[in-house]
Amino acid sequence: MAKVGTVVDGVLEDANNAITSTKKDTKGTGELGKDAFLQLLVCQIQNQDPLNPQDDTQFVSQLATFSQLEQMQNLNASYEKSQAFSLIGKDVIINTEDSTGKETQVSGKVQYVNASGANVQIYVNGELYDLDDLYAVMDEDYMKSICAPRVDKTYKFTYDAEKPGGLVVEVSLGEDDYAADEVALVINNKLVDPKNFKLDGTKLIISGETFAGLANGSYAVAVVFNDKDYTTVEDKIAVTVVNSKVEPEPPKEEGDKTEGDDKTDKTDKDETPKPGDKDKA
Repeated sequence: MAKVGTVVDGVLEDANNAITSTKKDTKGTGELGKDAFLQLLVCQIQNQDPLNPQDDTQFVSQLATFSQLEQMQNLNASYEKSQAFSLIGKDVIINTEDSTGKETQVSGKVQYVNASGANVQIYVNGELYDLDDLYAVMDEDYMKSICAPRVDKTYKFTYDAEKPGGLVVEVSLGEDDYAADEVALVINNKLVDPKNFKLDGTKLIISGETFAGLANGSYAVAVVFNDKDYTTVEDKIAVTVVNSKVEPEPPKEEGDKTEGDDKTDKTDKDETPKPGDKDKA
């Protein structure tokens, strides 16, 4: 059996220093890389017994194995890059360590991918992380469901016109890209005057003036947030109005014209302004 060399501190050496190696952090893996495989093959050729050399077919077989290993590693690297590029714009969770060495998780949106180095890295919240540290990828609908503005509790309020009072509603304004900072209220398909309510942090304070013009009955109060999707919550706030002096609006019959319909009917199609016409006094 040919002598390959001696092992010192995890490094393969021989008397002629034919192999030089640098100790690397393998992160606990025992994989044989293509560089180490090629070094072993060269060492084997240099140290074979001249009186009993290995057959050429054995070297050819080993070279074929090396070629397959290299192709598999190149394929794996290409797949890793493709996987990283597909994450751009998606919300992810990264496993990382803080300054004290404690493992923690960071969540955010992948803004770009750095594939120039040995390791593919993704850029999240102003920092680069190795793709190996990726813990989870979250669907946009799932992120929206947990980060969008919302009203968690259900509120049932009775407004007494003879003893008017207001209502305080706790709201969540959302997080990250789904956050809002203003709201609007809609009752009976009509916008509520902004002077009748205000947003104080996460508390929505609705004054009694909001319901003063409503007839007796039950109403749903819709909260519209100004996030990018204009999230609307319609089923969390219900108001019952009692002792109101306001007469209910008569139901609109089919065929009734709204204000301005007559003007539309009387418009002469020939009066449509044409390019070059002068304004009439």
